Order: sequence, then structure tokens, then C-alpha cells
Amino acid sequence: MPSRTTLAATTAALIALAAPMAFAAPVPKPAAAQAAAWDTDRAAAAHAADPGSVTASGSENDASGPGAVADGDGTTRWSSNFADDAWIRVDLGSVIRVSSVTLDWEAAYGKKYVLEVSKNGTDWTTFYTEDDGTGGSVTAHTYPQEVTGRYVRMRGIQRATSWGYSLYSFKVYGGEPAPASTTRSNLALNHPAYGDFYQHAGNSPAFVTDGGWPADLKADQSRWSSDWNANRWVGVDLGATSTIDSVDLYWEAAYAVDYRIQVSDDNRTWRTVYQPSASEVAARRADVKSPGDAVGRHDTVRLPTPATGRYVRMLGVERRSFYNPAPATAQFGYSLYEFQVWGTGGSANAAYPALPKDPGGAYTTTFFDDFTGSGLDRDKWRVVRTGTEMNPVNGESQAYVDSADNTRTENGALVLQSKYCKGCTQTPAGTFDFTSGRIDTNTKFDFTYGKVSARMKLPVGDGFWPAFWMLGSDVDNPDVSWPGSGETDIMENIGYGDWTSSALHGPGYSADGNIGKQQTYANGGRADQWHTYGVEWTPEGMTFTVDDRVVQTTSRSKLESTRGKWVFDHNQYVILNLALGGAYPAGWNKVTSPYWGLPQSSVDRVAQGGVKAVIDWVRVEQKK
Repeated sequence: MPSRTTLAATTAALIALAAPMAFAAPVPKPAAAQAAAWDTDRAAAAHAADPGSVTASGSENDASGPGAVADGDGTTRWSSNFADDAWIRVDLGSVIRVSSVTLDWEAAYGKKYVLEVSKNGTDWTTFYTEDDGTGGSVTAHTYPQEVTGRYVRMRGIQRATSWGYSLYSFKVYGGEPAPASTTRSNLALNHPAYGDFYQHAGNSPAFVTDGGWPADLKADQSRWSSDWNANRWVGVDLGATSTIDSVDLYWEAAYAVDYRIQVSDDNRTWRTVYQPSASEVAARRADVKSPGDAVGRHDTVRLPTPATGRYVRMLGVERRSFYNPAPATAQFGYSLYEFQVWGTGGSANAAYPALPKDPGGAYTTTFFDDFTGSGLDRDKWRVVRTGTEMNPVNGESQAYVDSADNTRTENGALVLQSKYCKGCTQTPAGTFDFTSGRIDTNTKFDFTYGKVSARMKLPVGDGFWPAFWMLGSDVDNPDVSWPGSGETDIMENIGYGDWTSSALHGPGYSADGNIGKQQTYANGGRADQWHTYGVEWTPEGMTFTVDDRVVQTTSRSKLESTRGKWVFDHNQYVILNLALGGAYPAGWNKVTSPYWGLPQSSVDRVAQGGVKAVIDWVRVEQKK
């Protein structure tokens, strides 16, 4: 998580500029949370004002009471009564928009628990669910959920040990949303912020309205950071139609050379109200430094004419260049500490929309192929070719070609088979020694949500890499690309007989940093036997299975709270392929020759014609 340190001068400036107003509490409390700085631990502040503000279902003894989680001493701890349903809660003293919660666990941590918020201490809303806790320090960011309340609670579900739950600290961060104002003020403070693609959960759009920035405009703290694309934006919901006269942008070193300030009434249709002049753009473009020497800038944008709108955003047009190293240059994403919107109007009632829920209902089959026809059904499947539909990826050694030697139906099943002939295969992407098969449903059957499954038998041997997976249908859009498109790996195997893996890839959780699990076959099963691999994909998360046994569960709320943007809310398509060597196998078998991730013994197997993946059927079921 970004460092939560700042200079006193920055805090004082924030209070003077923003003067956020606290909501009225249901019961009068000491005013500990009034006008709190952006990096204030609101739980600690509440405890300092009233030690009785932290309560729990019970404690192991008097020396480990609930107040220890907010006393500012990292060596003291709360230890609960020995019950799975034990809980601890903090009364913050006033309603705030909660931006994050950090739990620092002792060895007796929660295996399963939820974080909840309430405005009255009675009615609770869950905003974070942990179903496979490992202890340590856990920071749950709330973006993009609406989490406002006076009380925050950790409610246990399952302990990891026979002892109670034990927490060193329970930290809560956030602030009071700027209220409606008839006098000029920063209407954006602690309001909902939006954007498209960002780097990870610790750099979400929410940070641009939290009131914090470092005095040197260089430190890595409290900032939005986009992915590496010029066409990115970040904006704020003021809560009601407002009259805006100026905007302050506190940039980190990766500022926009050129950008637009736009307003909207509905967060969809935008009107440009400001853009830098050509001379300003040229001056910003000329400021090229190494990343270590570069600092940010503060842009005060005074609109030529006051603008009206509820939503305001910064739309990036051109990113700053950095020496990497000189004279070569590189561009990264945009990085913005704070987005202030000055004017009159607004409303503290601005709220993030509710996240979509599983609609319920019964599943029906919407796609099925059991490969019993005389050949591959090309109304359902696209045959992918290296150098045409795709370029080489992941350091793999094969070329995908459209040939019955590599992709065919046989005995009521699909066969993907690899072949070897040194230097024999010419493609637009180069010359290859291996060929193999890859098919997908791109443009044939693209869909959102459902159960996806296939019955498969896999080859076993170092570097053989069959996969059953999905890609976002917008992966070829240069404004999206991978991993912004999302990738769902239902099954991957890299030649080991006893296990496979599943994974999700997206912004902030891709490649080796994916959200994945390995599974070992039950009852001594092996990859070269028939198994059914599947995923249930809903608006709320993904559940992966092998032979109907759950092997990975990933919820949207946990993913966005701890890793990055959920990018699985749009169409994906199904892919089946058999790769040879490459990054994933090489990471395990450490083979570098004769091919990366593919040893000579496996090359010999391919040359003998015995390496193939067999697929009995593929099915997609959806709720209609």
C-alpha cells in the first residue's frame, strides 16, 4: 500500500483549502474525526478521543482487550474469545467514506472473515470477504464500492487456529465527503472517483479525491496511476450539478503533456472546457528527465468561462517521456495525486453505484460441441495461425497452423497434435521447427457470464503446455489490449502428471503475478486421464472446478480490494491450444536448451508423433 506519511505543511494546507465537514453522528461523540487529514487512522483517532469506541464480542483476558488494535502500539494485541463468530468493531464517531481498512494479524489469524460497515451499528453491509486468509498484514481497499458509515467491523467466520482471533491493529482510513456549498470550495474532496484502467488496487482512481499529496510531488503515496496507454482518464462525481471555475491537478512525475478537462451531466457525454495551449504542450513535452530525477507539477486550471456539470474528468492525450536511459526515452502511465474541483454546488450524497449481482435462475446450454462430425465445425470455431490471427507469445517454440496434422476430429473427439520438422515451417512471423493446433470461438461465440467446461485428456512431459482458457473479446483493441482485456485460465498444464493450474489475469494481476491456484488430482488421478475442467463465471466472481471439485474461488470484491480492476464484465471467447515450451514451463523445469522450457527428451517425443491433447466436448451454459 502507498506510504501514509506526509508533511505537516501538506496537512495544514489541506485543512485550509478543503475544510471538509463531518456528518452529524447519531449520538454525540468527541470531535476526534473532524477535519481529519487524509492519512489519519480514523480508528486510532476515535480510540484516542474515547477508549470505549472499540468493542468486541469478547477477549481472551483483560490484557488483550479490543482497544489494543487502535492504541498506536504495534506490539499490543486484541485476542478474542475462542469462537469462530467472534467480532471486533470500531465506532468512528461520525459517518465517513471509508477508503481502506488494514488488519495486522498475529499468528492466530482469520481463515475466513468479513469486513462490514454500518451507519447505525445495527444494519451491516459487507464490503470485503476473505475465504482463504493467510494472516500477515491485509489492506482491503474499498474502491469501487460505496462504503460509508460510522461503524466498521471485522466479523469472524472461521479461525485458522484453535485459539481466538488475534489482531495487532485495525486501521481505518477515509474522510467526510465535501457537502453542498454556496461558497467556492473543493467540491471533489472524498467524493466517488472513476477511471478506466489503473495499475493496481493501491493506485485506483479513489486516491485522487482523498485530499493527500506529498510536498515534493515525487513520493509514492496516495496517487492514481493508469496503465501504460495515452488514452486514459480519471474523474469525479460532485453529487449534483455544480458551477466550476477552476481545477487543481497535483501530478506525480508521470504527468500528462497534453490533456483535456471535460464536464458531463451523466458520466457518459462529455464537453471539453479546457485544454493546454500549443506552447504549454511544447514546454511540457521538452521536460525530459530520468525517472529518478523527475518530479511532478501542480497545474491550476482556471476555466475561461465557468462550466456547469455534475461530473468532471481529466482525459489524457499525451504522456510525459522519460530517459530510459538517455538518449532513449520511454513513456509510462499517467500518475495523479489529487484532483480538486473548485466552485459551488455539489452534494455529499454522491455515491458509487452498486456492483452487479448474480441474477439467479437456471442454466441452459448455449454452446456445445462434442466433435462427432466429419471435421471441425468452422461455424463454431476459428483456427488460429501464427503470423496471421496472432503473433508468437510467451517464448513458445511452436507455430500454430491450419492443418489436419495439428487440428482434427477423430473418434468423436478433437485432437490437437504437435509436430516437429526443423526449419520446415515458414510463417509471416518467422521460421519454426514445431507446429501445433489452436482454435477459438472469437467472433463465432463471444459471451458474458456462464458455466464453461470441457472434458479433456492431456499429454504428460516436460514443456508440453495444453490450455483451456478465455480471453476478453476486446484484446485486439489497442486502447485495451492484454491484460486489460482479462484472461481466464480454466486449465493449464505444463507437462506434470499430477497437477494443473487455474488463474485470472488483469491489470495489477498478470503473468507471474496472476491470481491462481494449483490443484492436485484426487485419488491419484493423472493429467493423461479423462477429467472435466470448468469455471462458473458470474458478475460476483469466478469458481474453478476439476471433476466438479472446487479448486479456486475468486470474488470480485476481494480481487478489487486487494489486487486491481475487475475486467470480467464483458464478452470473452473460448480457446483450446497445445503449446510447446515457453515462459510458464521454463519457470518450473528451468530448461534453456535445445528450446526454452522444452528439453531434448520432449523434442524426441514430439518428433515421434506422440504428443497430443484430446478434447471430448466443450459446453457453455448461461442464465437467460
